[in-house]
Amino acid sequence: MSEALDHTAAYRSLRTRVTDLAGALDEETAAQFVPATPAWRIKDLIAHFAGTTADLLAGNLDAAGSDDWTEAQVAPRRDATLAALLDEWNSCADALDALIPDIPIFQRSQVIFDAETHEQDLRGALGIVGARDSDAFEIGWGWAADIVGQMRDGHQAGALCLRTDAGDQVVGAGEVTATVSADRFELFRAMTGRRSVDQVKAYAWEGEPKIGHLCFLPCRPDALVE
Repeated sequence: MSEALDHTAAYRSLRTRVTDLAGALDEETAAQFVPATPAWRIKDLIAHFAGTTADLLAGNLDAAGSDDWTEAQVAPRRDATLAALLDEWNSCADALDALIPDIPIFQRSQVIFDAETHEQDLRGALGIVGARDSDAFEIGWGWAADIVGQMRDGHQAGALCLRTDAGDQVVGAGEVTATVSADRFELFRAMTGRRSVDQVKAYAWEGEPKIGHLCFLPCRPDALVE
């Protein structure tokens, strides 16, 4: 995972992009469900952004990333307007920007990984491709690739070579025992459960595939093309 990138600037740019995208929507569109997160509407994604910021500032991180943690953010904001949710999120911008450098590198990269995942969920719902080469994507990819390496080490599966449009990246310890080739965006979305088992198996694999050694969130039951 890269420590050279400015996490504060990456998150600030992401917040601007998401605010511009969501701020242009009417309430009817904001109430539409998101294909990548079918239990959530577009408004619920924004509620999660706002709620994550509130939890970070409050130091409420013990269950960070869990379903209960995110639902506790979304549920109380479910009846809020989109404008109110964006205002809540952006009203805390300066405080969060000041806090991010003090968060340990692993946790602050996880925050940006999560935010980038949901930016792409929003873009998929709106059919607007973008930010696949942003600093937030770079940080999110680095964090996700590290998790895949740790997961493979836990399985004692050997190293995995991620062969993408950005070049080869080896994750995990030891000899390379498998290679998967696909666009980096595709692998990122697969790691985060935004692809089906059949989609992941259709990547170019050498030595496997073992879906559970690449995807650290469960695969979707149906295909998602973005």
